[in-house]
Amino acid sequence: MNILVADHISNKGLDILDKAGAEVDIKLGLKPEELKSIIGSYDALIVRSQTKVPAEVIRAGKDLKVIARAGIGVDNIDVKEATRQGILVVNAPTCSTIAVAEHVFGLMLALIRHIPEANDKLKSGIWAKSEFVGTELRGKTLGIIGLGKIGKEVASRAQAFEMKVIAHDPFVSIDYARNLQVKLVSLKKLLKESDFITLHLTLTPSTKGLIGAKELALVKPTVRIINCARGALIDEKALAKAIEEKRIAGAAIDVYCKEPANDCVLLKYENVITTPHIAASTTEAQIAAATIVAKQIVDLLNGKPPKYAVNNPSVKK
Repeated sequence: MNILVADHISNKGLDILDKAGAEVDIKLGLKPEELKSIIGSYDALIVRSQTKVPAEVIRAGKDLKVIARAGIGVDNIDVKEATRQGILVVNAPTCSTIAVAEHVFGLMLALIRHIPEANDKLKSGIWAKSEFVGTELRGKTLGIIGLGKIGKEVASRAQAFEMKVIAHDPFVSIDYARNLQVKLVSLKKLLKESDFITLHLTLTPSTKGLIGAKELALVKPTVRIINCARGALIDEKALAKAIEEKRIAGAAIDVYCKEPANDCVLLKYENVITTPHIAASTTEAQIAAATIVAKQIVDLLNGKPPKYAVNNPSVKK
């Protein structure tokens, strides 16, 4: 099997492919037109979030049998077109669960304890102890939108901070939430009651812009919003306006509608902490992502079904 690796992945994953006898080419930073021009000679393609795999690239993959996303989200891959072309799409949905959950709390604590501002001021030579009075997580209400793998881990950690946890997720049962010591509520109720709101759901046509001007009009003026899921879940202009008008206390954003986000409107506010899509970027998570997708490709080589298939294409190739 000839495999093209279009984004950087851990060597642990490459070793698995090498031991299985696969021919692996690593070509990073390819634009869609460049990828389209070479994809026809490969059986498998491995990407992360940077490389885009639109329909025209997929159609050019005459021998392509599998597209592997070394991570969770597959919105950079045209899964529908892959399905039409008989190409399997696999991912690594468990690889970064803990990394993202921990990053959420890093961002929350940085927000409420003014850590970036305090760091910058002290390094500039100013001892401004009295300027940075924070607040505590204990006793506050955390609203989790999306109670899947990551949302579940966020809920668990919130309880260690003695927070009250509520969640909105139409796809989980009351019993499931109750076992997590989480109360399921409507989105409207969550927006009204939460001191912190964190998003953990996939980007689909129905979730795009889920948090917009109408939703932001419902929140407390002391609320802080964290997004480590997908940028387009939040209307960035509406969020910026709410911050500008001091209708929310702050936000922490790791994902953006357009990436790289060098000109994002949210970058200019002191009470918005921004990180460059690094929630899943831990050594452990990257090893897991690479090894999970590599093992699935090896399974396919050996005629076995993959563990994490995103689609169910008809056999065309």
